[in-house]
Amino acid sequence: MKEEQLQKPAFIFGKKNYIFMIIGILCIALGFIFMAGGGSNDPNFFNKEIYNWQRIRLAPTLVIVGLGIEIYAILLNPKK
Repeated sequence: MKEEQLQKPAFIFGKKNYIFMIIGILCIALGFIFMAGGGSNDPNFFNKEIYNWQRIRLAPTLVIVGLGIEIYAILLNPKK
């Protein structure tokens, strides 16, 4: 009888890739958290907080940076 060799499953990405993916996901999630809120309970009252710099500039920038980190994590060579 032949001995069956057990092969370890090979992962596509390395540890470094997964670390960058987690950082990118956290960055995207933080951007969406910053975008949330700013509404008003009373429809006759306009809340100017919806045009806060945090929602207009910071949050979309964080989402785009997070997507860039995700692309970098996918393209990163784990063997180097």
